[in-house]
Amino acid sequence: MKIRKANIEDAQGIGKVHVDSWRTTYKGILPDDFLNNLSYEQRTELWKKNISDATNYVLVAENEQGEIIGFVTGGTRKTNSVPNATDLTSIYLLEEYQGKGVGKQLLKEIFVYFNQKGYEKVFVEVLAENKTRDFYEYYGAQYVNNTEIKIGGKIVEELIYVWNDIDQVKEKIK
Repeated sequence: MKIRKANIEDAQGIGKVHVDSWRTTYKGILPDDFLNNLSYEQRTELWKKNISDATNYVLVAENEQGEIIGFVTGGTRKTNSVPNATDLTSIYLLEEYQGKGVGKQLLKEIFVYFNQKGYEKVFVEVLAENKTRDFYEYYGAQYVNNTEIKIGGKIVEELIYVWNDIDQVKEKIK
């Protein structure tokens, strides 16, 4: 496995992982018709924009064949007004690579970046029914708030977590 900074040519691979991981991760959480109608083409275009946006930092994980199997993104959300804070905006893996340490390595690398940029706190938002919230909690994220959002026509609860000490997270990830 290899982790590296994403480039514009990765948009299609990231888009595929984005769609496929949403379909497995959010099955039973979000409406089936919404998940079934996710488009590789639309997500590819979205990721071309995201990668081109200098306020985003995007990393990909590749398998031995050089195929993108996961990604992580960071960047300060417009709603984040906390000084010296940023956001882990997404981390997704293909289902067959979950539980094999890939997510841990992606998290480690994005936190190295956050540390280099001088951030002191990192926020992450996760759907309450998403089992990956356990992953964040394991690496020290602490629940701070919740809100309701609408995805695919369904109101879902979103939890907001924060890491208050980037160095502590880096130590735990080693």
